[in-house]
Amino acid sequence: MVLDSLGKSLRGVLQKIARGSTVDDQLLAEVVRDIQRALLQADVNVQLALELTQRVKRRAKEEKPPAGASVRDFLVRVIYEEIRTILGKDRPFDLRPKKILMAGLFGQGKTTTTGKLARYFQKKGVRVAVVAADVHRPAAIDQLEQLSKKVGCDFYCHRGEMRAEVIVREALEKLPAHCTIIVDTAGRTGIDPELIQELSRVREVLKPEETFLVLDAAMGQSAGRSAKAFHDAVGLTGVILTKLDGSAKGGGALSAVAASGAPIMFIGTGEHLEELERFDPTRFVSRLLGMGDIQTLLERFEALSDKEAAQKAAEHMMSGKFSLRDMRSQLESLGQMGPFSKLLSLFPAMGQAKLDDGQMKETQARLARFRSILDSVNSEELDDPHLIKGERIHRIARGSGQKTQEVRQLLKYADQTRRAAHGIASNRRLRRQLERQFAGGTPSSET
Repeated sequence: MVLDSLGKSLRGVLQKIARGSTVDDQLLAEVVRDIQRALLQADVNVQLALELTQRVKRRAKEEKPPAGASVRDFLVRVIYEEIRTILGKDRPFDLRPKKILMAGLFGQGKTTTTGKLARYFQKKGVRVAVVAADVHRPAAIDQLEQLSKKVGCDFYCHRGEMRAEVIVREALEKLPAHCTIIVDTAGRTGIDPELIQELSRVREVLKPEETFLVLDAAMGQSAGRSAKAFHDAVGLTGVILTKLDGSAKGGGALSAVAASGAPIMFIGTGEHLEELERFDPTRFVSRLLGMGDIQTLLERFEALSDKEAAQKAAEHMMSGKFSLRDMRSQLESLGQMGPFSKLLSLFPAMGQAKLDDGQMKETQARLARFRSILDSVNSEELDDPHLIKGERIHRIARGSGQKTQEVRQLLKYADQTRRAAHGIASNRRLRRQLERQFAGGTPSSET
């Protein structure tokens, strides 16, 4: 999960609140100290961290919980709201065809992010074209061309032309009128007059609806200064933070950029083209605190190539009629929705059920073996797992290149999954929690 260390520390604070016999001055002082430590370790500005925790302390002492809410739940809500405030405001972003200018310094991940953004629009059903206007780095043109092939979008370049604004003008004349056009520009090692002038010339030709600055989250608090400088020079409409998944300074970058006045629009959460997320501060904090993010989970489900089969498998699972065919559909869907470790963080409370790296790798390897085995199961057996006995187990093991123990383990796992899911469906309390989450209910320590 993004900012895993910070999330783990903050979830520890919530657990301390839940375990406390009463919410008194001593517990409040410990909570404030733990939040300060967690924020500072994530590279959040010292003054900002102090101000946040002072507001938490003041509100906890002076404000009264709403009718029907416990003091513990109220304190959790206060922490949630105050952490949410340092990440800036959410800015609407529609998916109508538009022109987007990508800016940034050298080495921040701008070209890769251009490909990711193209993929983001394409998944939403919008036709996309990318334009290679980095005239100073030939490798950037080759890289963007390869990315466009992977995405399956239109691509335009003019090798040998050293005027970025000319390339953009040509692209506008030749590319389809009703598509999103994303222009990748050159970077520099620093913000200098030459860079700003080139960006200004390109902006004058392109007339973009969006001007995005791409920043590496590893810059930490200095990302805020870069965002402000670009914002003042070319008028940013948003910032895309890259490499947030592996950065210990991600908290500093997030909070500093938000304070610069340039809204954070997207975050890069991995190396793959699919790993670019729309940044929603409310949902981000929910995941950070282990409250889950059902909406993102639903969006990933909507992006599945075969939603009908996945939906049918889920219905069968909850009704207790779960077959191996349904299991195969679920495993295929899981593979399309992203890395297993990131999916866990989207479920309420599952973010707290932390698996270590060894357990995570073993789980992923086991799921891969299961998919291989299911490819060797015939149609009759997929619908009725009880047929798989004796010689059928040996046949499936030989066909999949796995051991017979693995086949038996899969059958046992499928049966346990069916029983467990049926039990969850019968649990009224959990049903109510999920219904509240889907309805956008307020976070509570119960989840």
